Amino acid sequence: MANQKPSARPANPHFSSGPCAKPPTHNLAKLASAPLGRSHRAAPGKAKLLEAIETTRDILGVPDDYRIGIVPASDTGAFEMAMWSLLGERPAEMVAWESFGAGWVTDVAKQLKIDHTVHTANYGEIVDMAALNYDNDVCFTWNGTTSGVRLPSGDVIPSDRKGLTLCDATSAAFAVDLPWGKLDVTTFSWQKVLGGEAAHGMLILSPRAVERLENYTPPWPMPKIFRLTKGDKLIEGIFKGETINTPSMLCVEDYLQSLEWAKSVGGLPGLIARADANTAAITAFVEQHNWINFLATDPATRSNTSVCLKFASDDVTDGAAFAKAVAKRLADEGVALDIGAYRDAPAGLRIWCGGTVETSDIEAMLPWVAWAFEAEIEAQLASA
Repeated sequence: MANQKPSARPANPHFSSGPCAKPPTHNLAKLASAPLGRSHRAAPGKAKLLEAIETTRDILGVPDDYRIGIVPASDTGAFEMAMWSLLGERPAEMVAWESFGAGWVTDVAKQLKIDHTVHTANYGEIVDMAALNYDNDVCFTWNGTTSGVRLPSGDVIPSDRKGLTLCDATSAAFAVDLPWGKLDVTTFSWQKVLGGEAAHGMLILSPRAVERLENYTPPWPMPKIFRLTKGDKLIEGIFKGETINTPSMLCVEDYLQSLEWAKSVGGLPGLIARADANTAAITAFVEQHNWINFLATDPATRSNTSVCLKFASDDVTDGAAFAKAVAKRLADEGVALDIGAYRDAPAGLRIWCGGTVETSDIEAMLPWVAWAFEAEIEAQLASA
């Protein structure tokens, strides 16, 4: 029987891992209350920025004595700011099991040039976090967006550590119950789990991180965009909505709408449940088809947001070309957009399963993956 196209289609074909799908209730008309054409330092702008900070605190359960700031340049800017401002007081443990973690290693080794030890794992695997020296500063990603591998918990991080933990949580925040007592610096961006707009990052500092900032000055020049202190004191205004540079109030309004939607689905528990349901649908699909599998080797470390898959069929000869062809078929049909593996990752598919994605859309899209796989196998055999 010929390989037939499925009859059902996802209502929303957006499964990109960043920028990610907007919340299901997204409507541009809801952004009308953004204070456009006004200074972000005027009362309405400052109120919106502070609301974004405090609503983030409420939904994520961030402790009252942790500072939350809105900073430039997305998660990348937030994490760079943290590294340049805080590292160097003691050696660093650099952890990488995917592309972005490897990028932080490069910055420490080639730009900051501080004493460090590198811990790596292959794509699909994870570093033994219990083996790290937490008397040093530790830099790691919680969820490897390009590998589909995440830290299962923060249990191995000691509460009595002497160093700071710097966590890039951009694909984990709002999809994982982050253990704040184990994290001294946490960063993420709006365009990931809540589907906000890009270019703004969130920087969350523990009291221990603030103490480091006020008692240690790095030896390198500090660009203005990274400066968190003045006269050896934290610039408190940054964490009350007085941003370092000019933010987009349209993006802020969009983030506020995303936060309101998050509350409407049950806050953090509801968002986690939605992501888990999406991932469960893919798990069921993988279990039913022997030609596809998770890139993550251990089920305990599989991401519930950036789900990475690999083709496991002897009929696939050129894995990279095959995966790109499958992703193109799905995009051409308008049923799954931007789900090819990240350029530095092993060949395969990467399906975003964060809370803004509806499980019904995942379930409607997966039969198309099977169709595209069979269609590409047939094309490959025909051209042999």
